[in-house]
Amino acid sequence: MSDWDTVTIIRGKNAIRGAGAAKSNAAVNAARRRGEAIATEEKYGGGGNKQHGTQLNTMKLDQETEELKHNTVSMDVGKLIQKGRQAKNLTQKDLATKINEKPQVVIEFESSKALPNAAILAKMERILDIKLRGKDKGKPLVPKDKDKAKPAVAKGKGK
Repeated sequence: MSDWDTVTIIRGKNAIRGAGAAKSNAAVNAARRRGEAIATEEKYGGGGNKQHGTQLNTMKLDQETEELKHNTVSMDVGKLIQKGRQAKNLTQKDLATKINEKPQVVIEFESSKALPNAAILAKMERILDIKLRGKDKGKPLVPKDKDKAKPAVAKGKGK
């Protein structure tokens, strides 16, 4: 993980024809009987893929010698999410369901451990009806009325 500059060659000039991942135990046993070299590897983290990871330069952070860490959501935003959720009588699971996220995402935002994600914060703002971003944090969210933007037009046949 710490060596970013190494190059791994998957197949070279002397690659064995038909060499590849054996799909069954029988194929592995047959290769053992023939005396071929066998390497078994397991997938790392195959089923544990995260939806919202870092979008920052991980390689740069890894090579940096100083103590650096990603910015997380501030404590006041976490408290605002908690208060807004409790005012609407929602559990963390209910809020997560309404914003189409996992309950763990809501828990991380409330405990200020999550990375700031504008899309998730916007969804939470709409459900909780409070501003979570910008200078007006904590103020009620004013919905944009589409009716005020354009004048009323009578619908019907224009005879």
